[in-house]
Amino acid sequence: MSNGANGVNGVNGTHHVNGTNGVNGVNGVNGTHHVNGTNGANGVNGVNGFSKKAPFPFPTEGEPGNPTIVPKALLDKFHFTFLIRDPHSSIPSYYRCTIPPLEDMTGFHEFYPNEAGYDELRRFFDYAREAGLVRDRKDGLKNGTENGVVLNGEAKMPEVCVVDADDLLDDPEGILRAYCQSVGLDFHPDMLNWDNEEDQKRAKTAFEKWKGFHEDAIDSTDLKPRTHKKAPKTEEQWDAEWKEKYGEKAAKVIRKTVDQNMADYLYLKQFALKP
Repeated sequence: MSNGANGVNGVNGTHHVNGTNGVNGVNGVNGTHHVNGTNGANGVNGVNGFSKKAPFPFPTEGEPGNPTIVPKALLDKFHFTFLIRDPHSSIPSYYRCTIPPLEDMTGFHEFYPNEAGYDELRRFFDYAREAGLVRDRKDGLKNGTENGVVLNGEAKMPEVCVVDADDLLDDPEGILRAYCQSVGLDFHPDMLNWDNEEDQKRAKTAFEKWKGFHEDAIDSTDLKPRTHKKAPKTEEQWDAEWKEKYGEKAAKVIRKTVDQNMADYLYLKQFALKP
């Protein structure tokens, strides 16, 4: 897996993906702080047609409890998939993209711990549950589609859909089958294979703006179970690995960032789909 594991896919009633998976982002927002400034030519204070009044850059009224700038009326139109990854893997993977040799490809030349995105993801996840954008899964409720709207049985609203990257790598077919059931899609085995020119072209086009972050995924042709499940490591083993790869100073930064995000990750993981 590559970076960007902590994002939110918005899927509409026709199952087309709306928005882009950013680096630990939410609702198609890339989660980074490279916004070309807030007062410059490409800023958000009344330049290029954006609103000059708060809340900006969009002329929408703030909504109590809504941690995004997207109105609930619009959020209601999406079926959200929360993709998460263990910070022990995602944080050093992101750090690697901000140092040589990858930094020249990614364009990210500095690691910002506050871009991890777990806190933001958890806050949006909790809001989605509280606001009725999603409902907790319940036995006996059948997922399906009604008038183009994916629903969870009698609830007539999407169910919570969280996918953990490690679960997906360990059992791709099992997790994808569970995912399809969750969002009301029919599972097809060819979903696990994209070894054809059309799919390869689509993937490269979709990830063009994120060069360096998803190269392993782009260069792949299918998704098969890992030969060996990821062996558990002690925290001391993780520290030693990071120190060997990135140096002592970087290892301390990675450790601190991982520790800051584990609680949010573990909270979200309890909702993860199982085969």
